[in-house]
Amino acid sequence: MSDNLYQEELLEHYKYPKYRTTIPNPDFAGGDYNPSCGDRIAIQGTVRNGVVTAIGFSGSGCVISQAAASMLTEAAMGKSVANVQKMTSDDIKAMIKIPLGPTRLKCALLSLYVLQQALNDYLAPKK
Repeated sequence: MSDNLYQEELLEHYKYPKYRTTIPNPDFAGGDYNPSCGDRIAIQGTVRNGVVTAIGFSGSGCVISQAAASMLTEAAMGKSVANVQKMTSDDIKAMIKIPLGPTRLKCALLSLYVLQQALNDYLAPKK
């Protein structure tokens, strides 16, 4: 497949994100931003029996950061928390399917960092 087709898929996720929504009464929530480019991502969701049963994101920024958040939330929906926690930068690169330099890779990985941090906080023992 050509890079153009993959770029079209990114643009589709950017223009029509799959899970750009707010989750009422979430079990997990987190957010962060990339100070070098201004991308912002917030992710929240619910977990039942160790599985992500609802997920949503909000944010602003470049096509890559917002499309990656859409792709990631779509991929995480219905997965076990353990499997989401095992996702790596390679998984994000496989979703994006176009070569990314170091700066753009940070844009793409912001949502993964936010989601995994939110799940870490959710799993941490409550004090």
